[in-house]
This record gives sequence, structure tokens and C-alpha cells, in this order.
Amino acid sequence: MYENIKFEVKDAIGYITIDRPKALNALNEDVLNELYDAFSKVEADEAVRCVILTGEGKAFVAGADIAQMSQMNALEGRNMMILGHKLMNYMEAIEKPIIAAVNGFALGGGCELSMACDIRIASTKAKFGQPEVGLGIIPGFGGTQRLSRLVGKGMAKYLIMTANMIGADEAYRIGLVEQIAEPEALMEAAEKVANTIISKAPIAVATAKAAINHGYDMDMKSASKFEIETFTAAFGSEDKTEGMDAFLNKRAPEFKNK
Repeated sequence: MYENIKFEVKDAIGYITIDRPKALNALNEDVLNELYDAFSKVEADEAVRCVILTGEGKAFVAGADIAQMSQMNALEGRNMMILGHKLMNYMEAIEKPIIAAVNGFALGGGCELSMACDIRIASTKAKFGQPEVGLGIIPGFGGTQRLSRLVGKGMAKYLIMTANMIGADEAYRIGLVEQIAEPEALMEAAEKVANTIISKAPIAVATAKAAINHGYDMDMKSASKFEIETFTAAFGSEDKTEGMDAFLNKRAPEFKNK
């Protein structure tokens, strides 16, 4: 179905693997389009409750495809950035939680792709960085914005302006990743988090993601109002009734996504 990625669904988890190991999974227009298509399928499939995104080989994504980009003029470069924003904004907009299992290099567009995910779990061998200023450009897939929101403006400026690469421990320390695992245990760690999320009420998980993502860009008053509306949507669900009844009767809930 795809030439640059692998996609499968197993036990309510959608697995998307960027599969260009010889190119260190570099992002080009074809990869971006295939990822968008895969995430569209994930969102439409009611059987999928969570997504794990990873890379084949020693890289998560080592950046954009510089060989392709070096041949572009400014307008073509702009159009590629628009394509990247379309994908990553969509990843944030879909209801399904996305976990990045960062198995290796996450540089440039790869770091940006991981930041568009909801949760990042990094291998101890993972490396993160935004090296674009060394190429005469800046991060263009949302890196200047998402990085500053995750780690603060000062640290974002430091990482982007120096183009320094950091390891998993430092990424965890500054809040760029939420968890670290040994390489051989990375997917198990990601699946454990995914299955924990899957055990919760689907509507509540989706509305929580929406409340956090949308509210972050609002002023506090507007964000609080938005939270009330999303809370109300979850409170009116059958899953709310089931969840509270299960709690009161000390049994496991059986959520129906209704």
C-alpha cells in the first residue's frame, strides 16, 4: 500500500513505521503524504484507539530530505513546509492519541514530527536536535513554535540557535520527552502506555486531548470556558455513566465509546 512507511493495526493500536532506513527515514514529500494518509485511516477506524509512531533502523527521522530540498527554489521550499504543517497540525487535531517511540536520531523534521505527537518515549540511544541554522535555514515544520511550548522560549532558542544535539537524558530533563526506555524495551514501553490509555473512556481521552491542545493557545478565560464545554460533552456520554457505576461498584468498566 505504501512505499515509504509500514502501517498495521493490532489489538486496538495503529502502528506506523517510517521505513526508509538507508536514508535514515528522512522526510520528503512522498513520506509526508503517506503519513497523512495513514493518520487519516487511523482516525476513521473505530477499532483503533491509540497510535504508535516509530522509525525503522537506527533513526526515528534524521530530518528532511536535504538532497531533495537542495534542488528547491523558495516557493517550492515553502510548499513543502506547508505540507509538513498540514500533516503535523492534523496529528494534533485527530482524536486518537499518538505516541512517538523515538528509537534513534530525531533531528530537524524528525524532532518536529515527534513534537506533533501527544507523548514521546525515547530510547536511551535517541538523539534530538534542530540543526537547521547550520544549513542556512530555520525549523519549518513547526519547530520554532512547538519546541518553545514544550521546553520554554529560552531553551528553545538555545537548541535552535546553537543547533546542538542532545541525548535522551537531557531531553527528559528539559521536558522534551516523557519517558526513557532501553532500546530493546522501547516498543514494550510504548505499548504499555498505549494500553493504559486504551483502558480509559475513549470519549474522555479524546476530549482531554482537545481541551489541552486547543486551550494551550487561548487566554486562560477562554481556555477555561472551552474546558467546561468539553467536560460537558464527556459528562453527557454513556461512558461517564458506566465509568462512575463501575467505580461505585468496584468493578472494571466496559466503555463503549458512546
